[in-house]
Amino acid sequence: QVQLVETGGDSVQVGDSLRLSCAFSGRSFISYAMGWFRQAPGKGRERVLCITSSGSSTYYEESVKGRFTTSRDNTKNVIYLQMNSLKPEDTAVYYCAKEHYYYCSTSGSYDYWGQGTQVTVSS
Repeated sequence: QVQLVETGGDSVQVGDSLRLSCAFSGRSFISYAMGWFRQAPGKGRERVLCITSSGSSTYYEESVKGRFTTSRDNTKNVIYLQMNSLKPEDTAVYYCAKEHYYYCSTSGSYDYWGQGTQVTVSS
């Protein structure tokens, strides 16, 4: 059984930075790609970034390129989402999820999800 717990969400001002963490409990963290998603109020959930088991990143949301990065620490079973130059449109609940594969699949085969952490950006 896998459990994912996101932390680090906060209310910040435009231009601020935040780092979210996602702690993975379970077996074989190093074997799986992991994804970051977000859901803004009144909108559907969108895939933002994915990081492969070896640490390569894929962006799915154009608006975060150059501002968000993801990384992982396979010794601590944690992935991170570093968010810089935050904008009001980044306001959302952010989720991490476990990919079924070691790579970031095109359609996204995520089988475990965290509970989410709220990020609010005010102007």
